[in-house]
Amino acid sequence: MTDILFDLAFWLAAPFWALLILAPGRRWTDRIAASPLPLVPVLAVYLALAVPVLPQLWATVSRPELGGFQDLMTLDGAAAAIWAQVIAWDLFLGQWMYREARRLGVHPLVMGPLLLLTVLLSPVGVLLFLGLRALRSRTSQERATESAAAGPSAVSA
Repeated sequence: MTDILFDLAFWLAAPFWALLILAPGRRWTDRIAASPLPLVPVLAVYLALAVPVLPQLWATVSRPELGGFQDLMTLDGAAAAIWAQVIAWDLFLGQWMYREARRLGVHPLVMGPLLLLTVLLSPVGVLLFLGLRALRSRTSQERATESAAAGPSAVSA
């Protein structure tokens, strides 16, 4: 059963990732990216895996030490629970990145690879996105400052 739940965590999230990457700007994609509901099934899988090892999981996360995590990962279901947690967290990050990219006007051909990288190696994808976001925000602020400095006569000219 643990193997099935381990696989299920990914397959429950995969369709939403596919929408974010392959169908950006569609009304359904935008609505799904703004909703917490895609996370619920993955979190349910997490709970199904975590509840049986909850005492050990709580002991490990409340006093984090490498040895404790290594011991936790040997318990049946614990590694799968952590995997489901990572899948849910990655999807949450992907949804946020998608919404931020839409707000900032980042082209989907730039975001697609970043979202794919986030699925596979979320810290790398998120770090690159944060850099892009900072750059886009700074560029937008500079344009707004230049426009305000030019004044209304520059707009009518």
